[in-house]
Amino acid sequence: MAISNAGQTFSNPTDSNTAIDTILTQEANRIGQDIYRRTLHTSPWMDLIKQTSFPDGMGYTLGTLIYDRALPTSNGSTGTGPNTTLGASWISVGGGGSPDSTATASTVDQILTGSQDQNIGAGSNYNNGKTFIGFSRQLKQYSLKRATVESPKINVEDLRFAAYRTEQLRAIMDAMTDATKYSWEERYRDEYDRICKNTVVCHSTGSYTADIGINGTVKEGVNSWTLDLDTSSTANSTTGSTAGRPSANVSNKILDSIYFKLVRAGAGTNAYGRENARPVFALVCSSEASYALQTEAGFRDDVRYNNAKVSELIAPLGIEKSFRGFYHMIDDLAPRFATADTGSDGVLDRVQPYSSSATGVITLNAAYDTAAYEAAYVLHMDVMESQIPEPITGSNGLTFDPVNYRGKFNWKNIPSVDLNPDGTIGFFRGVLASATKPIKTEFGYVILFKRDSTTPAA
Repeated sequence: MAISNAGQTFSNPTDSNTAIDTILTQEANRIGQDIYRRTLHTSPWMDLIKQTSFPDGMGYTLGTLIYDRALPTSNGSTGTGPNTTLGASWISVGGGGSPDSTATASTVDQILTGSQDQNIGAGSNYNNGKTFIGFSRQLKQYSLKRATVESPKINVEDLRFAAYRTEQLRAIMDAMTDATKYSWEERYRDEYDRICKNTVVCHSTGSYTADIGINGTVKEGVNSWTLDLDTSSTANSTTGSTAGRPSANVSNKILDSIYFKLVRAGAGTNAYGRENARPVFALVCSSEASYALQTEAGFRDDVRYNNAKVSELIAPLGIEKSFRGFYHMIDDLAPRFATADTGSDGVLDRVQPYSSSATGVITLNAAYDTAAYEAAYVLHMDVMESQIPEPITGSNGLTFDPVNYRGKFNWKNIPSVDLNPDGTIGFFRGVLASATKPIKTEFGYVILFKRDSTTPAA
């Protein structure tokens, strides 16, 4: 945080021995009574990520048990157990016996004509009606992480001589609140990107979806991507597509493919809405990406004739309509990437929308507007949940100051014999902590595309 005053910028102290900054502007005749501040962009990540409490007394690392979907299977006549042949084995009831043909014989203990001469499910094969359901499980671990945000030190003398100190303090508090909100948005976006099971790389032909790693390489997270550019490798040849950096823009064909995969995977149960008996999912993308999708040749009428009502869950975010099975939720701080080389390493480096100067002034980053690559996300409420610890005030007779781990700022005035003997210096401090619980990560998709390309992906 920094405040400019007549060309001078007061920055954060680098250590406890640095002189206390003049945080509040003091000369009343040089500023007006109205205090203004620059604000940050808002995004849908705050409202749509499910939040719960992190359980106490269970350590820092927890596990969640996920049962995979189960269907009946059989394996023909082997009789050794279930296999990959899907479906129940249906048999006829009756008609399988061998009746006694002697008309004069006693009918006691004889098989009646047309009855089955064996028990259903008996014998050594599955044709007698026996099928199995096998259960597979996954154990996914997650752990707690925390971050702290502090303001510069404030001296009581700042308050004594500051002009409109109430307004200035309010602006400072609002700015810190925005910084906390931005930190949470980045946290949720990064964590969703990290645990998404599917990554789609857009090409003009042969776009492909990879599980976590892209063609066997490691997906390093939202700040850096490593893509395999060796088109002769075995991993690439088995995908049947061209590897490497994205070469095409996001397209409705790619989203249509994702949509039907989600429906078949069962993701429609907890979709963000339904229209015409079909689930509607959420696509988090930039304004430019949304515009490209809605103006793509052959798809514009989908917007013109869509008068469906938006679900109550999405309406407070300002969403007015869906487009081809997706609500477009705008995140104009969507991750963008650039590369400084044309070699074979395939590394795409994150380009931040803001930059910080040596004096701590936050400005817009011009490189963000020219970055060639961008990521969009198919957001689903069952992919993850954010668990935040509850404040603890004490235990077994011990008392502590409760800490709000959502980033609420508290005023701290910590006495020190050498640095703060009179208790006249303090600062604002906020603590953030959360654990990302992975659930049905296969419902999450990251779409990596070349935003400056005029060719839709296929």
